Amino acid sequence: MNGLSIVTILIIGLANAAVGGCIGICGIAGFLLPMLYTGALGYDVTYALAMSFLAFLVSGLIGSWNYYKAGNLDISMSVKLGIGSLIGAVGGVFLQSLIAKSTAKTILYLVVLLSGLSILIRMWNDKRKERRVQQTEDDLSEKESASTDSIVFLLILGITTGCICSLSGAGGPVLVMPLLVACGVSARIAVGVALFDSVFIAVPACAGYLSRVDWKGMLGLLALIVITHGIGVWIGSRFAGKVPVQGLKIFVAVFSVCIAIYMLI
Repeated sequence: MNGLSIVTILIIGLANAAVGGCIGICGIAGFLLPMLYTGALGYDVTYALAMSFLAFLVSGLIGSWNYYKAGNLDISMSVKLGIGSLIGAVGGVFLQSLIAKSTAKTILYLVVLLSGLSILIRMWNDKRKERRVQQTEDDLSEKESASTDSIVFLLILGITTGCICSLSGAGGPVLVMPLLVACGVSARIAVGVALFDSVFIAVPACAGYLSRVDWKGMLGLLALIVITHGIGVWIGSRFAGKVPVQGLKIFVAVFSVCIAIYMLI
């Protein structure tokens, strides 16, 4: 971590812990990391994506393992989706190398903006459904639609979302989870699958972006990211049932929208 100030190191460590905590609780917020690196700390986009996807790899592994232990991970669906995501992620990393740095930043901020808006819209739609039909959360665990049983559909979904996520730094769950829910997958299973799928996106993305930077000169920083983000995810998962998830989602969504608009302007 040569050349980095104590303040910068603290910001990176605390931000990774905080975002990791949010992911552990509700499965979202990872898309904030690349924007923090590029916007607040002034990192080059490639460096920002390399550090972000390393964190996403950690949160994906820890988060999906917790959901697996809880019985909320559909392995068959995850593998089919993951194969497509792996292919798409490789394509996204390649496309990122072809576009200008300024364009890459704009794409990142737009994806963060849309991610924040999608969270708010989905929460609003959920509220409307609750008013129309009185049912418990467990009643929402409907049988998956025929589309999620289709290998072709899952591969196409994985390729598309994997490419978008690896190109923009969105992470994965924030895009994949609502799409799976829209296809009839229960919310808990969707989060578990999305977290596991983020591993398939993070592996080629992390490897690809790290290969373009001086990763040997930032081993200390990379270790800090792995440790603090991992601790955040672990703590978040431990308190998942004790924290008001809806309030946290609203905060993350509004914060994302405001920051993205500011950066775009």
